[in-house]
Amino acid sequence: MPHSELGLLHELRALAVLLEERHVSRAAVRFHLSQSSMSRTLQRLRAQFGDELLVRAGADYELTPRAREMQRELALLLPRIENLVAGRGFDPATATGTLRIIGTDYTTSTLGPHLLPRLYREAPGLEIRVDQRDQDSYAHLERGRADLVLSPVVPSAPLRWEQLFTDDVVCVVDRGHPETKRLALADYVAADHVVITTIAQEQPLIERWLHDLGRSRRAALRVSHFSAATVAVPGTALVATIPRRLAELQAADPRLKLVEAPEEFDALAYGMVWHPRLETDPAHSWLRATVRAAAREMR
Repeated sequence: MPHSELGLLHELRALAVLLEERHVSRAAVRFHLSQSSMSRTLQRLRAQFGDELLVRAGADYELTPRAREMQRELALLLPRIENLVAGRGFDPATATGTLRIIGTDYTTSTLGPHLLPRLYREAPGLEIRVDQRDQDSYAHLERGRADLVLSPVVPSAPLRWEQLFTDDVVCVVDRGHPETKRLALADYVAADHVVITTIAQEQPLIERWLHDLGRSRRAALRVSHFSAATVAVPGTALVATIPRRLAELQAADPRLKLVEAPEEFDALAYGMVWHPRLETDPAHSWLRATVRAAAREMR
């Protein structure tokens, strides 16, 4: 590898240590440099990134907002860059660093019991972060701030999508609701609804289906998690529309019952989404294979 690229890697390693220690002397000891050399390194990094990175606060330093963002990104990217430079493969048993997965509480409740213990058992040294999906989830993939998104929404190019499993939606209603089998579309749109705001204050797949049918529904309540939707239903006329797998996990509540959603609603294909730059990355290949195995076990 060219000397300039090795030099950049060296600087990034030093930056990671500086941001973690928040102290030039401690960072110098840890990085096996003199204090003056580490100070010069910090000055070069400040010039390189056009940011102070560390600002003095008493005897120590505080991170600037840009430095906090860079620290998060370095935790994701630096271990992979080091593996690439060293030409090593990926061994989950000895791997360190951070992997960030984005999904909803639906995927963590259904796929999670099969996936998360498996990730920990196979890669105990990795930190696995699971964050809530929002309207910026795919942008996080493109910017390198996330490794994988679990979603039923097929992305636009260049992001990759692979189906993992399918599900459909059911309606969760109060036990005293008059319907026992299936809500007709007319009754569905006439009802008051609990909307699960997975993206941009909407439940996008439901809204898209209704839009395609020329219909709409009234949101009486909006919540950010599927698991919170059913809490408001007992003793009311509210309807919560949630994936069947999750609804069946919550069906033990004697105050609730499940009725079929309108027959016009489609099945859901849940998949994983990643950026093509990670297609051949050994760590990411392992992650995708582990997610596939968990999905097979869930099915």
